[in-house]
Amino acid sequence: MTAANLQGKHVLVTGGGTGIGLGCARRLVADGAVVTIAGRRLDVLEAAADELGALAAPGGAVRIAACDVTDESQIEAAVAVAVDGSGALHGAVANAGKGAGLPILMMHADQLRDTFEPNVIGAFNTIKRAGLVMRDHGGGSIVAVSSIAGKLGGRYRAAYAASKAALDMLVKVSADELGPFGIRVNSVNPGLVPTPATAAITEDEDDTTVREDYLNQMPIRRLGTIEDVGGFVRFLLSDDAGWITGQALSIDGGHTIRRAPNLEHALRARMGDDTLDRLAGPRWP
Repeated sequence: MTAANLQGKHVLVTGGGTGIGLGCARRLVADGAVVTIAGRRLDVLEAAADELGALAAPGGAVRIAACDVTDESQIEAAVAVAVDGSGALHGAVANAGKGAGLPILMMHADQLRDTFEPNVIGAFNTIKRAGLVMRDHGGGSIVAVSSIAGKLGGRYRAAYAASKAALDMLVKVSADELGPFGIRVNSVNPGLVPTPATAAITEDEDDTTVREDYLNQMPIRRLGTIEDVGGFVRFLLSDDAGWITGQALSIDGGHTIRRAPNLEHALRARMGDDTLDRLAGPRWP
């Protein structure tokens, strides 16, 4: 794989200020891409842009676009920032999203919608708006960041797992529709990666119960890194992946060949035994 096929290419990364999105942006600017990171908080984007600018290879540059991915007009504006000066968008990473864990009997429909909005509607907006530009300028590659939860499910993950399964199917259908325009669409399904969103599991040194359960399901027994995922996304955006589309590809140390993680201990610590016993049913063995 060579860096040359991303040099000077214009790529949009939503949720690009932290976590996996930042890991993707690091790999892309280091290969000389012109990367626009988008997110809701301007201060976070500005701090990330300072870091990324120092990593940029020749031809690479960093732009920022404050936006809410659930608002199509704001994603349209972010795409305009990404294409400015070139007229083309070569790649997009639909990474922005959120997670939640609750027993189904405790959830409200609004909580389900609150997870689906960024994870599915936000990705849809990104795919659509990026796809419209790519259609008119020779094609491109879109990568959505999903999760192993979309494949494995798992107790107390109804909203998150269902949203990621929906995202993987959105990717599959999008790839089918957009392929004739030279647009490839894939998703990556990371396992447990330390990020601000997973800090409660990955950083608590006094209680490693849930983290150990994740690790016990991995043949390659270590947590992932944002660089692991960023490298995989970078490959899918490049010409080296030119015959790959419509796929939901796991990057998880082999976790998906085993079982879903058990989040019960984390929820008991947060909600109390009485509540979980009443609403979540018998404990896992």
